[in-house]
Amino acid sequence: MKYFLAKTDPETYSIDDLDRDKKTVWDGVKNPQALRAIREMQPGDRVFIYHSMGDAQVAGLAEVVSAPRPDPNNPKLAVVDFAFVGRLDRPVTLTEIKASHQFDDWALVRQSRLSTMPSPEAFVQWMRKKCPKAKI
Repeated sequence: MKYFLAKTDPETYSIDDLDRDKKTVWDGVKNPQALRAIREMQPGDRVFIYHSMGDAQVAGLAEVVSAPRPDPNNPKLAVVDFAFVGRLDRPVTLTEIKASHQFDDWALVRQSRLSTMPSPEAFVQWMRKKCPKAKI
């Protein structure tokens, strides 16, 4: 199982929306590097859902439930389906992530505009310690 992080503006689509809908098509990704991450996703992989506006934070988890496929609105882009897994014990803010200095080389810290990316194993382990009740 691989882990990824997907950013969303919570006013557009939040962890609350995913909880309500139970499943969604993750689309709208246009950056080539972020599209590469979408195309790497496979069913069973986990995704940290990150709210990018306001108090930027990792808010919950989703599971990839489809293989990547071309976006029906633009075949040059890719989409994948996510299913709600759960919320974190408590949101983990970008401020906390940066303050740890353990992830200074990760795209989340270095490339603030990148919407979707692989999550390093060290981050997954760090999150398990931060949120021991979450299904990470």
